[in-house]
Amino acid sequence: MENEFQEVMSQRTDEELIKIVTVERGKYNPTAIEAADSEVEKRNIDTSKFAEIKEKATIEKEKKEKVDSNVVSSFTRFLNFIIDFIVWLVLASITTFIVGLLINPTDSGLITILGYLLIFGTFVAYYTIMEIKFQKTVGKFITKTKVVKMNGEKPDNSDIIARTFYRLIPFDRISFLFVKNGIHDYLSKTNVVKDSVE
Repeated sequence: MENEFQEVMSQRTDEELIKIVTVERGKYNPTAIEAADSEVEKRNIDTSKFAEIKEKATIEKEKKEKVDSNVVSSFTRFLNFIIDFIVWLVLASITTFIVGLLINPTDSGLITILGYLLIFGTFVAYYTIMEIKFQKTVGKFITKTKVVKMNGEKPDNSDIIARTFYRLIPFDRISFLFVKNGIHDYLSKTNVVKDSVE
């Protein structure tokens, strides 16, 4: 067992080892800590790095704990979903109506395909534009919530785009009723938190 821990710790980076023997020490069993201490000693890692990495890891840990403690309830997520679903339907209907006035194709198959494309495009545009620009949708404005990364920072545009497309996974829309974070949150490494969280 001890050799197994030594093998695992030998594959860790210097920074990971320093985090394990300082900030994350309580998460590991004594044999794993012993193996990590041994690896630090074996590599002759400069202990002056410890304070800097420990401080950085502590700040990251505190940010994550703050975000985790402010993740909104399933009821709030459901409310966001209902509001955003209504807003999206209205936008899709308006867009489809306007395009229908401008284009008058006679092929019913083409009309159907165009309708689906407009509905899909409106969905993607609504969530992507709103969450990139404001970190929130209309539902989140009303419930005073916003999207953040796991560490509380503003998500990158790529995170929001991925989050939007992950919403298309079947049953994603109700997954937050069973777990605190829905499928699209988990895969995009984002959370929905109270607006007051910095």
